[in-house]
Amino acid sequence: MNIVLLGSGNVATHLGQALVDAGHRIVQVYSRTEHHAASLAKPLEAQAISELSAVQTDADVYLIAVKDEAIGAVAAELPQNRRGVTVHTAGSVDIGSLSPYAGRFGVLYPVQTFSKVKPVDFSVIPIAVEASDEHAYAILKGLADSISARVFPCNSKQRLSLHVAAVFACNFTNHLYAIGADILRGHELDFDLIRPLILETAEKVMVHLPHEVQTGPAVRGDIRTMQRHLELLKGQSELSDLYQSLSKQIGRK
Repeated sequence: MNIVLLGSGNVATHLGQALVDAGHRIVQVYSRTEHHAASLAKPLEAQAISELSAVQTDADVYLIAVKDEAIGAVAAELPQNRRGVTVHTAGSVDIGSLSPYAGRFGVLYPVQTFSKVKPVDFSVIPIAVEASDEHAYAILKGLADSISARVFPCNSKQRLSLHVAAVFACNFTNHLYAIGADILRGHELDFDLIRPLILETAEKVMVHLPHEVQTGPAVRGDIRTMQRHLELLKGQSELSDLYQSLSKQIGRK
């Protein structure tokens, strides 16, 4: 398929490369910043553009991979006579956000965290697909199937719940890693010391449900240990409150 890629961030970078590797053609890469468009367009052998008025009208898919709040603005400025399917990649934006700006539209949501510095294997990434009609769905499912073995239908409400779950399991977890790193640094210890612990926990939830493998003082009801921990956190009210809140939730499970 011929695809116009609208965006140059982490999702656009990884998704664009995966599509090219699968045999699709990225005909244009758009970014408001000309340098960003050119940087991504070069390895994809695409035309770099920084004005939406320059978007080609004969592509098969217009793939919007920008910040959630910018999706509507980008879609609104696309040429009205384009013939392809317009699609966004966001987890929390309703499919209806594209309805005023496209005849055929949909969503391709890859359930993964992306950083430009780390490659990902798209073949194992679940991709949620939603579309305005059967024809658009067939196009988007075919596109997703070409890069992933885990493609599934998902309506906007389901996708929002999936995104919320991902924020808890990924974004919040990483923030807790950062808190752990700060605590260690404050006592002249290295974050490397808990990397094996993090890996072991992650490997367990690959084969078990999280509540089945929960460990630690909260699940054991070890009040004395938790009191010692809170003593260490004295003077850091936000961390102390967070520790107690999480411990209470774990204890109720």
